[in-house]
Amino acid sequence: MKRLLLAAGGGGDAITTAMVHAALHGPDEPALVLTYAWERLVVDPVPGPRRPSDFTGTVPAGPTLRLVTPATAPRPPAGSLLPELAAGLRPELGLLDPYQGATGLARQIEEAAAYCGADRLDIVDVGGDVLADGTEPTLRSPLGDALALAAAAHTTLAVFVHVAGPGLDCEVPESTLLPKLGTPLCTLTTEDTLAVAQVFDWHPSEASALLVAAARGIRGVCGTRDVPHPVTLTATSPAVYRLPLARALELNPLARELEGTTNLTEAERASERVCGFSEIARERARATHTTPPATPLLTSPSEPSPTTHPTTPPPLTDRFTQWERRTARTGISYVTSRRINEELALNHSAWTELRTHLRTTSPSRDAAPLWRLAR
Repeated sequence: MKRLLLAAGGGGDAITTAMVHAALHGPDEPALVLTYAWERLVVDPVPGPRRPSDFTGTVPAGPTLRLVTPATAPRPPAGSLLPELAAGLRPELGLLDPYQGATGLARQIEEAAAYCGADRLDIVDVGGDVLADGTEPTLRSPLGDALALAAAAHTTLAVFVHVAGPGLDCEVPESTLLPKLGTPLCTLTTEDTLAVAQVFDWHPSEASALLVAAARGIRGVCGTRDVPHPVTLTATSPAVYRLPLARALELNPLARELEGTTNLTEAERASERVCGFSEIARERARATHTTPPATPLLTSPSEPSPTTHPTTPPPLTDRFTQWERRTARTGISYVTSRRINEELALNHSAWTELRTHLRTTSPSRDAAPLWRLAR
């Protein structure tokens, strides 16, 4: 028998789900985590979620359910970090395919329950947008979470919904969520993070990284990428809350609207009615208008024309120091690795060089998986 869990939103939610499982049941308890292959365009340039046909090397676990293993690979041009997560996390990973809507997801969940010998499903969401009402101005990605709730309502399983790190995904504010959540089920600790500690050396998830940092006792203002306001880690940040499915459905009108959907197009239309937008449409627009990234640091520049006067860029450490001073002046105390990488346009080798330098010369900066800014 295996525990059956579902990472509600895709992306880094599988990391948080593995951590919550370790906290509640122990890291060695066998488990299957169901997750979408729905990742940011920086990982997967193809908009929307991936389906089993977008991968090679998945393993059948039922008529429609497939497991992702370290030997699985995305078919180009699609991208996915799920195979690497399958190697880095202890629970098995099952691939959720939302292209048949909530009813198709429900079949996959039932197949997973049969595979695990489980009669219970634990849904886990980092941040709390699984409880969004659709009116929040900062809401960006409600569809995957709401589909998970709607699908679970179609199953015969006992279902519980867990919110870890309220507000950490910058979609629904902590102040909005806390009155809905009640008393914490538990508070994550440093020991609970050990099962996922190495993942953040390469995975770009910021919400899960903030949750790990909070569980390790870090408090203060943290800067992530692409959000209007920084996140403040508080004593509430490492808490995990549990709600019955009926209560989560009561709070999430999009999930109720999605019940009975049979394809992803219907689900998109439901999101447009309830929330006023489709996140998949937004991804399509971003993918269409994305410009090529700036030349990464440490790559060979093109040969200048005779009329240009190229200048030598400042050394990497000098660039970081200048960036760090500017960022710290905004009141931010910690930043994610992803923010450093994207704002300094670092490639892998440049980031490895900078990370090694910081850990060697300023070990106090390493607040893994965050970085403490000097003031």
